[in-house]
Amino acid sequence: MKIGDLSKLTQTQVETIRYYEREGLLPKPARTEGNYRIYGHGHAERLAFIRHCRGLDMTLIEIRQLLHFKDAPQENCGEVNALLDAHIGHVVARIRELRALEKELKALRECCREALQAANCGILSELSRPLERRAGSITGHVHRTHSG
Repeated sequence: MKIGDLSKLTQTQVETIRYYEREGLLPKPARTEGNYRIYGHGHAERLAFIRHCRGLDMTLIEIRQLLHFKDAPQENCGEVNALLDAHIGHVVARIRELRALEKELKALRECCREALQAANCGILSELSRPLERRAGSITGHVHRTHSG
């Protein structure tokens, strides 16, 4: 199948498929005489695996490690277990950050209980205060807990 067919089958954008190829997560496909990529069932299965992992918020580094073990089924999966345990720890930390963010946003919302002129909006006023003067403020934007 051509890249557009793989894209439709797996509900993955063409650019994402190309990116996974560049990153070495998907093997390079064969090419036609006209230089079109030709993908097989194995590409679709591997792409589905990658997308499932991404849906679980795994990094490309983690996915690459999992694919290593998927490609070497004779190896012991202890490292797979350790990888998942570490990922669970990242998720727990992220949930903790999100709860702190929710608390801060709710406190901020309490600064303006009714619609007023923007000049008198407690939320805008609070957001304009220097960060160090805000009580109970978290210091950074909540984002993925680990990189990759």
